[in-house]
Amino acid sequence: MLIGASSTPGSSGPFRAINPATGLALDPVFGGGAVADVERACMLAEQAFDIYREASLEQRAEFLEQIAQNILDLGPALIERAMLESGLPQARLEGERGRTVGQLRLFAKVVRDGRWLNATLDSALPERSPPRPDLRLRKIGLGPVAVFGASNFPLAFSVAGGDTASALAAGCPVVLKAHGAHPGTSELVGKAVQAAVASCGLPEGVFSMLNGDGRTIGQALVAHPAIKAVGFTGSRQGGVALMKTAAQRPEPIPVYAEMSSINPMFMLPDAMAQRASNIASGFVDSLTLGSGQFCTNPGLVFAVDGDALNKFCDTAAVALRAKAGSTMLTPGIHSAFNSGVERLSKAEHVSLLARGQAGANACSGQAALFVTDAATFLSNPALEEEIFGASSLIVKCKDVDQFKQIAEHLEGQLTATMFLTENDRDAAQALLPVLERKAGRILINGYPTGVEVSHAMVHGGPFPATSDSRSTSVGATAIDRFLRPVSYQDLPAYLLPAALQNNNPLGLWRVRDSELVQS
Repeated sequence: MLIGASSTPGSSGPFRAINPATGLALDPVFGGGAVADVERACMLAEQAFDIYREASLEQRAEFLEQIAQNILDLGPALIERAMLESGLPQARLEGERGRTVGQLRLFAKVVRDGRWLNATLDSALPERSPPRPDLRLRKIGLGPVAVFGASNFPLAFSVAGGDTASALAAGCPVVLKAHGAHPGTSELVGKAVQAAVASCGLPEGVFSMLNGDGRTIGQALVAHPAIKAVGFTGSRQGGVALMKTAAQRPEPIPVYAEMSSINPMFMLPDAMAQRASNIASGFVDSLTLGSGQFCTNPGLVFAVDGDALNKFCDTAAVALRAKAGSTMLTPGIHSAFNSGVERLSKAEHVSLLARGQAGANACSGQAALFVTDAATFLSNPALEEEIFGASSLIVKCKDVDQFKQIAEHLEGQLTATMFLTENDRDAAQALLPVLERKAGRILINGYPTGVEVSHAMVHGGPFPATSDSRSTSVGATAIDRFLRPVSYQDLPAYLLPAALQNNNPLGLWRVRDSELVQS
């Protein structure tokens, strides 16, 4: 474990990572932390906060860029260890490393441009009745943030992933709970962050990394009074448990949890009539990508019953049967996937359309595709439960009007998709307002797997997709989760932060007396 500037072996719960391709334990042995380790990490983070949040924008940006460079400098060793611990192929992990580095560099740019500060100046109006005081506003970090590494992205949603990058960009120290599935990968990246803290001359408490059981270390971390916000990517059960702990604190704190989504796809009639087979082939590719272990995996397909849907089903079945089984991330995820597929197989009025090929590895996932009708789907809430992996359910609808009824029925989602042509305009316009209420990202004629890291991306949505639909965990605006506004009234010049000083030393675009100016 990495607590501030120190490296310390955990004193409880020794464990090894498991190679999911072989089922065998990997060396070395890691140790879990204790409550005392949580206390030490949180104390250091609390001590670092006021210093780190007032570091210059340039110093903070350079820090993020140094983390990115240190990760790249790890070279092949990082990819090789991540392959052993996750079962993911080299090309996928190299791409994920690129995304991780890209996120850090994006947030360095976000920090430098300073828009996130929301600097606002309202000049004093002493002659007005009643007089208006001098008022100025900026945003500051919430405080130390607890981040939980994700199982399905050992780099991009883990130690130096999006939650960590956005929290550090906001000026918040991070205490990270590493995922138990890839401790070696986490240690390598954690040391890269730790080294960047030291080389940039920042307080050691800006970053710490703990190992241990989520029900003990994780809950203790969220309950600690120094922690002011939580970033989590994982199961609905785990996210809700952290939300409860955070809400029951003497000082409740926000939990930004990304949890459960089945990402419905609505196939409008003319699009299906014109290109059912083409859409089906792309759907199967999206469904089976990464053994289906993406939070944006397309788990539901809605289409009007008829010849076009039959063609879609036939093409999808053929394509799925040709897909080889691929290694899933952990034995636990593999077991849960198989249980979910078995449960769906036994559901009344649900038929198995096709299975992919069985894999030879210990944790190989065998893709599954099921079919039911809209009446069955609407009457059985269990059919809406996420199965994490390459499993999807096709729902046959009576007509396009039933799409809106189904959309109203759905829980919150990360994504919702419509396949359409110009001839589907009326149906799409009727459906869109419902999907806007249900999902954080709406796609047209595309597949939801693949989340661009950019300024306009939203990776969030109403519960249970996330715990707070007002935010995103991917993209530049993810920084907003870890900020709060502070207003300054009649402060003398010597007390004003740089972002609010009259001469604008940071060169920011600011709202000054209701006008957006760079002065």
